[in-house]
Amino acid sequence: MSTKSLVALLGLGTMGAGMAHQLLAAGFPLKLFNRSPERYRSFEGSTAQLCKSPAEAVSGAAIVISMVSDDSVSRMVWKGPDGALSAVSPGTLLIESSTLSLGWVRELAGLSKSLGCDFLDAPVTGSKDQAETGKLKFLVGGDAAAIEKAKPVFSVMGTDIVALGPVGSGTTLKLVNNFICGVQVAAMAEGLAVLGRCNIDQDAALAVLLKGAISSPLVQTIMSRVGCGNFAPNFSIALIEKDLAYAIREGAEVGIDLLSAEAARVRFQQAQTQGFGGRDIAWLVKWLGDQPHSKDAGTQ
Repeated sequence: MSTKSLVALLGLGTMGAGMAHQLLAAGFPLKLFNRSPERYRSFEGSTAQLCKSPAEAVSGAAIVISMVSDDSVSRMVWKGPDGALSAVSPGTLLIESSTLSLGWVRELAGLSKSLGCDFLDAPVTGSKDQAETGKLKFLVGGDAAAIEKAKPVFSVMGTDIVALGPVGSGTTLKLVNNFICGVQVAAMAEGLAVLGRCNIDQDAALAVLLKGAISSPLVQTIMSRVGCGNFAPNFSIALIEKDLAYAIREGAEVGIDLLSAEAARVRFQQAQTQGFGGRDIAWLVKWLGDQPHSKDAGTQ
């Protein structure tokens, strides 16, 4: 019989599915919940229990991990009808790994405490490939004792655990990280669009840009996806637009206007309005480069 703690994982999207498979591979008994049942297909025949509600999933679990898209879905899985908070037992460790607003994370931490549960906000850096190979980095806010309790599950899903301070610290750093990522991608898309309009040899230009001061692991990855035409969502346009909105809100709370985030968000909103919200953020480079010249085709 397994001596590992029973884990409940809520959310089997791009990130959650990979995390769940890592937990199964490490021998953790696992209960799963996802709003869309088709996500259960890759777990059929496994030892995972496939549940009909968050409450069913967390019943009896020692550790609960949520990995969902935004505040509204997080509220639903925790507080909605048959939500997780209705069925957790005192002493359960609750881990929110989604990228959410700081206000909701702090509210959720308070609700967890009122139920006698430990709480960590532990969003991650990394994308689909890292989730599927157990190479995520967890950015964690919360008590040292709770982090210690979480290490067995963090260690199979990721390679790094960064303890940042009290609850909310992980979320704050994640929003800053994603806002800077969004700005980089938007700037790259705009810059390459200018070069395209000026008939500059794109391959020659990229040889300079990708070996120069502006290059970064993110820029390298984005341009690799553009080069091979791979726009399957590792990190979708809809999600980066959401993260930029949350970051802008948190910046305003501390008196910092994130003007570059505002500008980047406009670009992702434009692409989303045209129906590309489900594409990878790399799509922005192709999409903006393909836009007709306003002098010839009217205002975009």
